[in-house]
Order: sequence, then structure tokens, then C-alpha cells
Amino acid sequence: MSNWMDERLEALVTRLSPCTNCPVANTARRINLPGQKAVIAVLDNLMAILYPGCHGHDAVDHETGEQMLRRLLIETGTQLADQARRAFAYQCEHDRCRDCGDCREQGERAAAALFDALPAIRDMLQDDIQAAYEGDPAARSTMEIVMSYPGIFAISVHRLAHALYGAGVPLIPRVMSEYAHTRTGIDIHPGARIGPGFFIDHGTGVVIGETCVIGEHVKLYQGVTLGALSFAKDEQGNLVKGIKRHPDVEDRVIVYAGATILGGNTVIGHDSVIGANVWLIHSVAPGSKVYNQEPKPLIKV
Repeated sequence: MSNWMDERLEALVTRLSPCTNCPVANTARRINLPGQKAVIAVLDNLMAILYPGCHGHDAVDHETGEQMLRRLLIETGTQLADQARRAFAYQCEHDRCRDCGDCREQGERAAAALFDALPAIRDMLQDDIQAAYEGDPAARSTMEIVMSYPGIFAISVHRLAHALYGAGVPLIPRVMSEYAHTRTGIDIHPGARIGPGFFIDHGTGVVIGETCVIGEHVKLYQGVTLGALSFAKDEQGNLVKGIKRHPDVEDRVIVYAGATILGGNTVIGHDSVIGANVWLIHSVAPGSKVYNQEPKPLIKV
């Protein structure tokens, strides 16, 4: 070991110890939170359940497919329930909860709620895949969409994370959504409510906030933001949480690249078209077409 490290090692260990001085350490003696990799491993298994043979290395064997599914359901359900238990226990300690019930039971109920919802989630994703196929002239097959389109990956993860969010699971839904954000450049908060037939084309830079409500057969292009206009604060200057901050987008709306729609009171009426780079902070009626004035380019020869 080099001399410069010899001189610092013990002081660094003392000051950075995960067991005493680190406020965000995840140690086995306390809660032992689900690690990020553990959450992603469960998410990978859930994707394998929804899309058999599509996200792994091998195709599903017809003779043993149901046996494989049975094993995967048991393994994934057990892991998810345990991770949810740890997340609930962390929340109890963080909030100094004294009367929230058994964290293990809460974890099992949350896992059961997600697994009971899996058939409906898969049906909704079939609508999303079909919307992508019908909405993109470059798509050659639905399998191409499942295996390569970032928008389908992002909405698949979102529908799983949203079910856990709805079951009150702390932490885990955000880890899932941020993993999808890292993979795709698409940032969907797990609290957002999104109807079937949803398609994000290209996808990079899309942001969808926690309290967004999106209807059926909505299409977004890259760079769209459905965000908050401002953040309310209490008398002490702290941000007020749990209020409606993000817009609603009704059925069959198309929002083109770079558009920004902000505010909890903003509603985009059904069958509207929002043009590229539009900035909106107020509602528009159903059937509206909202565009910026066409710029006049200056061309020099």
C-alpha cells in the first residue's frame, strides 16, 4: 500500500464508516434495503414473464414452457415480497411509524397485488405494442417493437412500477422507473396514470410527471415534457407534496417533438394535436390543433 494511503486510511474508515457515520448506508444489522441490482433482477424476471423468450438469450421451449413459468413466478414473487418487506420496514423507521401493521404482510400483499394484475398488464401492453406498430411506418413486425423499441420498454416497466406504486410500496417503483430512464432516456414517474394504446416514438428526453393522467391511444414524440408549472410551498417554505401538479392528456391526443405542457390544471382535450416545440400552460378544447407560427429561416448563399 502506498504511503499516502497509509497516512489516511484509519481516519477515512472512521469518518466514512457505513456502520456509524454514513446517513444513507444499507447495512444488514438495520433494514438491509433491497439493493438496486436486486430490484433490477426482479424487474428482468417480470419482463421475462410478460415477454417470454424475448428479453433473454434463449427461446422458450414449448414442452417445458409452463414449468419454466411456474418456477419463474414462484422465484420472482418470493423475491419481490421480501424486497417490498424491506422497503416497508425502511419507511416505518424513516417515518417513525408505530402502528402500520406487519411489514412482511404488507410486502406479501403488495407482491400479490402486482401478480394478480399481471394478466391485465400484459393485455394493456398488447394494446401499446399494436399502437406502436400502427403508428410507426418503419415498424416491420410487433416482435421488432418488443425487442428494440425504447418506448415499449419504458411503458412496460412503468406499468409494473405503477402497480407497485398503487399498492403503496416505497422506493422500489422509483428504482424501476429510473432504471428504465437510464436505459431509454424516457422518464416516467411511477405515479403517472396512463391508458392503453400508448406510444412514445423515438422517446429520448420524454418526461412524464407523477400526477399526469393520460388517456387512451395517446402518442408522444421525443423531447415532450408533461411537467409541473410551479411548486407550492407551505408556511415554512417546504414543498407541498401530494397535490396535482402535472397536466391531463385526454384520449387520442398527439404531442409532437419538443412540446412542453405544464400545470396541474392544464387539460389537453381529446383528439387534439400539439405541434412541435409548443409551450402550453393552459387547457385546450377537444379537437384543437396548436402550433407555433412558422419561423422564417434566413438563408445566405
